[in-house]
Amino acid sequence: MPKANFRSLHKNWRAALSTALVLMLVPVVVPAKNQLVAAETDSVVMQALKEEMARSLAHLKNAGDAPIYYIAYRVFEREVANVSGDYGSVREKFDISKSRTLDVELRVGSPKLDNSHKIPKDDPGATRAVFGYEVQLPFEDDKMALRNIIWLKTDAALRLAQRKFAQVKANKDVLVAEDDRSDDYVLEKPQVFYAPKKPMNVDHLLWESQVREASAVFREFPFIRTGDVDLTAQRLRRYLVTSTGTALEDERVSYDARLYADTVANDGMVLWLLDRAEVDDVKKMPDAATLKAMAKKLGESLDKLRKSAVAQPYAGPVILQGRAAAVFFHEIFGHRIEGHRQKDESEGRTFTDKVGMQVMPKFISVIDDASTSKLGKTTLNGFYKFDDEGVPSQKVVLVDKGILRKFLMSNSPIRGFKNSNGHGRCREGHAPVARQGNLMVVADVKNQVSPQELRALLIKEIKRQKKPYGLIFDDIEGGSTLTRSSDPQIYSLYPLKVTKVFPDGRPDELLRGVDIVGTPLASLELILAAGNDVQTFNGVCGAESGWIPVSASSPSLLVKTVEVARQAKSHNKPPLLPDPLHESRQRGVKH
Repeated sequence: MPKANFRSLHKNWRAALSTALVLMLVPVVVPAKNQLVAAETDSVVMQALKEEMARSLAHLKNAGDAPIYYIAYRVFEREVANVSGDYGSVREKFDISKSRTLDVELRVGSPKLDNSHKIPKDDPGATRAVFGYEVQLPFEDDKMALRNIIWLKTDAALRLAQRKFAQVKANKDVLVAEDDRSDDYVLEKPQVFYAPKKPMNVDHLLWESQVREASAVFREFPFIRTGDVDLTAQRLRRYLVTSTGTALEDERVSYDARLYADTVANDGMVLWLLDRAEVDDVKKMPDAATLKAMAKKLGESLDKLRKSAVAQPYAGPVILQGRAAAVFFHEIFGHRIEGHRQKDESEGRTFTDKVGMQVMPKFISVIDDASTSKLGKTTLNGFYKFDDEGVPSQKVVLVDKGILRKFLMSNSPIRGFKNSNGHGRCREGHAPVARQGNLMVVADVKNQVSPQELRALLIKEIKRQKKPYGLIFDDIEGGSTLTRSSDPQIYSLYPLKVTKVFPDGRPDELLRGVDIVGTPLASLELILAAGNDVQTFNGVCGAESGWIPVSASSPSLLVKTVEVARQAKSHNKPPLLPDPLHESRQRGVKH
């Protein structure tokens, strides 16, 4: 079940051919001369990968019953610096963790049919089991130590690939033909790229002071149980060497500040809010004053939320403000147009047969452009130059004026779409599949309206439907969606701030305990209007190939009908005693 995770601080997380098969033996694709020869200018990791790749190609291509036709070595080198503050103190002092992980993707057979071919008994989403599990490499740059582990992992991957391919051929002989008989893989043009390392330049004493000051703001709110401030810097350096000649070494450096606070309402409902800033330069990080202002706003908003009315089940017109609309599209549309889902017969395949058909209003277009790093002044979390299969990122028009045109593609072809468009993505320990990057909803300029006009249209629709009220979803923490054929094709979104709007002019009313639920096709067809604003939601998304950074951007949307459900709540009351700080203050003790 894919899930977009935008609540990083939340503590509690929610066939085949029937005829005889004639196997085409395809030799290893030989890269251009010198393309995989290790150079003195290469990093030690890159030298180790290239030298073991050359050795594997020279001696292993016919080592099993099925020939090797493709090998990829991926190394993810992750360095994370973090400091956390809680209620005015440093909970976790500044610390740096480092890891270096190797994945070996080894394919036998041919691009038409190989060991990655899905068979019915495969565990849903178990891409890890196709090529084996990851292995940790030494962080120290000792080439022979690195090569030793690459050698052993390659040997294990080859043995696993031969066993898996034997299973694939056996299933092909006994199962009915699949709907989509596309090849299992396509070999794309090799790429060579190098990006130098960037220093993270974190002042750990400054960060510790900032989390101490900012988290102390939560002391002013006696109802807050937990008030956290986390500052994190992360460098992910990636190495990719393939048997076709790709040799990439690049990195992503990011910084983020996350603030989280929770409480328990009098009726036992657990409530929490978070705020977050993610940037690509440490100089753009919020300073102490900004962090304190963010904490104060979070506390004030949580106070209003805990005193607000509990939402009741509802179906009617709503406005999804930009950030909420962005997550709405990520969940109900984005996951369902990821390429591998179109030929996987265990998937619901909502949009597989709808290319060239209208799937949403004509004034709405949708693109995914992982090649752009910013939208206006906003840094986009899903930016990358090359995907995890070595294909350059590119802009993909998925929906053009309401008409579905394309899918997000990795190197796994589907019917009608043979080549990748640069969206094969993964985290260490997983095989790449087609995933979202920077999803963007675009409204035709002629159909955009101002926020005031959008609200007026909402009230008009409330009256037309004779509903007692409508809803505005101002913020949202994430969502989940079910895409498998064995599951109901539904989605759930988890709003943080929901407002009830009355058609008679009464003041708006804040609500709590709301979940948005629905089915994708119906929801997309019910969009009535779009605002002239655009907001971006940066976060991470979890699916078959692990947790990866993504963004989603959208204008505010008026939707004819959205269904909401009341959240489940605990039966525990708030703490019996007041917090010790405020109790002592009541007794006149100064702190």
